[in-house]
Amino acid sequence: MAVPSIAIVILNWNGRKYLEQFLPAVMQTHYSNLQVVVADNGSTDTSVAFLEQNFPGITIIRFTENHGFAKGYNLALEQVSADYYLLLNSDVQVTEGFITPLVNLLEADTSIAACQPKILSFRHPHYFEYAGAAGGWMDHLCYPFAKGRVFDFCETDEGQYDAPSLLFWASGAALFIRSGVFHEAGGFDPYFFAHQEEIDLCWRIQLAGYKISSCPQSVVYHVGGGTLPKGNSLKTYLNFRNNHIMMFKNMIGWRRIYVIGFRAVLDGISAFKSLLGGDGGYFIAVASAHLSFIKWMLADQKKSVFPKNKKAVLHGLLKKNIAWEHFVKGKKKFSEIVTKDVKN
Repeated sequence: MAVPSIAIVILNWNGRKYLEQFLPAVMQTHYSNLQVVVADNGSTDTSVAFLEQNFPGITIIRFTENHGFAKGYNLALEQVSADYYLLLNSDVQVTEGFITPLVNLLEADTSIAACQPKILSFRHPHYFEYAGAAGGWMDHLCYPFAKGRVFDFCETDEGQYDAPSLLFWASGAALFIRSGVFHEAGGFDPYFFAHQEEIDLCWRIQLAGYKISSCPQSVVYHVGGGTLPKGNSLKTYLNFRNNHIMMFKNMIGWRRIYVIGFRAVLDGISAFKSLLGGDGGYFIAVASAHLSFIKWMLADQKKSVFPKNKKAVLHGLLKKNIAWEHFVKGKKKFSEIVTKDVKN
């Protein structure tokens, strides 16, 4: 029986320090049918020269400009042939044997299109890392959260999420996905540029009838915040804008109207609260995101990727509001919030 081919694809932008630190472990990955590709997103540092001098076995794809995470990966993966893609952030420390459980999971169940490893913090290894933790969920107002991470609260990993389970989304920091499904779904939405593009892709994949899963037997460690740190106004803008675009594209009927309208009110309250607290940058970012969303609805929808179907069952969807559960009821952990009241 042929061994499935895998391409580990790292999108790099001015990340030489991370390539120096983390790429050697990637190159030591033991798998018989593996290629490693670095797609350089118009870096202005010495990333490409470093790769050429130190890793001659790597395939390098070069872009002359920074296309962002979404379009950058789309363009790179058009040039990569493999049964599976592993999209890996440059600031991820892989572990020995991490790739085998990912392959085994998807080979054993053809209905699963994508999965993610358990993602722990590189700086605090006993804690889950913000960007994905043990797998992504979504509440009924489209606030994303994860097993092991709710808003800014990251749990200690005590093995509580070590059973593979269905998710709403898998983290783009370490996304293992069938190449055919990636292209069938249209890839990432290039309009997003960065942030929440993997949630949108996983949503469209689920709507196409596939499943997303966690694979906690595979473990990686993520630095996080390497490109746009927490609190950055551009990051805030992209998260709010892309979240609204994602809702508009993937929801239908009255629920889309209700959720987007209610979210606009909540976003406004959050923005004005920040303004009164002296954070004008946050207020401007949220306001700009909403204006950009309106512009997208009026003029730019044709630039986005829409789902081909909207009738599939969604997994990893909480029927409650995560903000109410966390901030009002004081529930910090995923396991305290996600009990029997789930759609899974």
